[in-house]
Amino acid sequence: MSCLVLIAALGACAKPQNSSDIIDPLEPANRGVHNFNKALDKAVLRDVSQAYVTVVPEPVVDAISNATHNLEQPSRIMNNLLQGRIENAAHNSFRFLVNTTFGLLGVLDVADAMGLEEIDTDFGETLYVWGVGEGAYLEVPLLGPHTSRRLVGRAVDIVTDPIGEVVSVTRPLAVRAGLFTTEQLKDRAEFSNVVDDVLYNSIDSYSATRIFYLQNRRFMLGSAQGPAYLDPYEEFPDGAEGAAGAASAADDLYFDPYEDPYVQ
Repeated sequence: MSCLVLIAALGACAKPQNSSDIIDPLEPANRGVHNFNKALDKAVLRDVSQAYVTVVPEPVVDAISNATHNLEQPSRIMNNLLQGRIENAAHNSFRFLVNTTFGLLGVLDVADAMGLEEIDTDFGETLYVWGVGEGAYLEVPLLGPHTSRRLVGRAVDIVTDPIGEVVSVTRPLAVRAGLFTTEQLKDRAEFSNVVDDVLYNSIDSYSATRIFYLQNRRFMLGSAQGPAYLDPYEEFPDGAEGAAGAASAADDLYFDPYEDPYVQ
């Protein structure tokens, strides 16, 4: 935990000056972790995720995902309150109440059908609201790209998810690991085209991953300002969109000090 505290302190000191800044002092190490994650994805995760959504009936996949998201709601409500967003806290509280009762402990997403869409947040966003800097870009084994602020926030989210003291009773470690794994497999399959574009259709998959992650994260936080900001879901010229469009447009926005100037 002391390492995470140190990372948080460094993140507070290393706040980007604008939306186009990238802080990546650990790039050589990050590239090594990225290559490991990419190899793992290619060897295991990509095929297993497709098999999961193909073999397991869609209603079961959705039910597991719904239940997982519902169990994460108390943590979101806590972060809404810490951010001073009382309306969002009330919205997520009502959503949690509806899905826990009428949705059979969240297996059915009744609230969404009522117009109570999930307002996602995390402790990383809470740190952002409190003024903590984004910090350095990090590639984490198995978990992928993060900022140091997001990594510290994720550690706190794990501790507070879902309901503090009774977590060991209601969600044993094996159950939590299983729910986390199935949710990651579902996401990998759902965003297969995006992930494949970034990892396997890019000249430099590390740079593409870094840019795409930072732009998505900043978009979520609303921290990007000015014309240099890139909406990763915006449609781009010549029909390019999503990850491919984002990576292409980002190439025009960022200067990569490691880029070979003679490559055309």
